[in-house]
Amino acid sequence: MKNKKVIYYDDELNDEFSTAKITPRIINENYKYKRGKFWNVCSLIIQNVISMPIKVGYAKIKFRIKYVGKEKLKNSKGTGYFVYANHTQTFADTFIPSIAIFPKRNFLIVNPENISVKPFGWLVELLGAIPVPGNKSAMKNFLETIEEKIKKKYAITIYPEAHIWPYYIKIRPFKSVSFKYPVEMKKPVFCVTNTYQKRGKNGDKVKIVSYIDGPFYVDENISNVRAQKEDLRNRVYECMVERSKNSNIEVVEYRKK
Repeated sequence: MKNKKVIYYDDELNDEFSTAKITPRIINENYKYKRGKFWNVCSLIIQNVISMPIKVGYAKIKFRIKYVGKEKLKNSKGTGYFVYANHTQTFADTFIPSIAIFPKRNFLIVNPENISVKPFGWLVELLGAIPVPGNKSAMKNFLETIEEKIKKKYAITIYPEAHIWPYYIKIRPFKSVSFKYPVEMKKPVFCVTNTYQKRGKNGDKVKIVSYIDGPFYVDENISNVRAQKEDLRNRVYECMVERSKNSNIEVVEYRKK
């Protein structure tokens, strides 16, 4: 693309390029992961009824989004599952997987910054955000919440790259730590790889094509839990790397310092 932005980076694992500067809330043992029935009903209405037309409209108008492989999710509609996606949009990443997963409810594991924007943090929570705990005391409630959502046959989306790199067209290395959830709960995994492709008469505009792959299952022939996480992570990572090769337009160029 002409006049494309160039960003220089040091560390693929830890560099963050979101423009938002937010002081994160402290997520400790006092944070309420579990809410009452009224909250849950409001969350369902906002998450899957009121906001869904807005999400779909924005994705189609802004990105002309197209999903490839959405039918794969149907085979696991009777169970909860985990979804792993590349992190390349500040706003749209909060709902790109949710559109494909609908009508199943989708929750997202997020950094505390995502629920810390005043006065809208509560709305992000209603939309399905589950913040990562800030200490060991909060971890128990966090894990119980994830298990509860999965038992209710919902989906949980995780961005294993952790940091936002807008319009990045490759897959950054990510750790296997977040794969402990499907390994411990013996649940299927899907991945969503968002690619950037040319559109328009001159091919100078961009659209998102999201590839959905899976399900991936824990290899029960591997006895070591740590090795199971690594194996699952590697299969998902390799699939996402292969799908990312379908990107054919670079809006932002990232260069190693």
